[in-house]
Amino acid sequence: MFKLKKEQNGSELLITMVGILDTPATPKLAEALDGVYDGLTKLTFEFRDLEYLTSAGLRVLLEAQQEMDDREAEMILLNVSDDIMEVFRLTGFDDVLTFG
Repeated sequence: MFKLKKEQNGSELLITMVGILDTPATPKLAEALDGVYDGLTKLTFEFRDLEYLTSAGLRVLLEAQQEMDDREAEMILLNVSDDIMEVFRLTGFDDVLTFG
């Protein structure tokens, strides 16, 4: 099961994810991100309670990174587990994304 929570503070948005970000869950994340980029200076994803993600989840994160790059804004991933970090390393996403 996948859950997310959005918290906006001015031009900063925090998205906390819980569970498994797999193919059935990615539309929920994509919908949460739809139309939020204008005016954002910082987009933060909290990974503390995210257990796993698939390539579908990676795609949504990459699209978010591209949107933030286009706006010269910051995107950061917090508290990424070793298992998920290994997925980022294997796919080369660790060179594209910023981790805190």
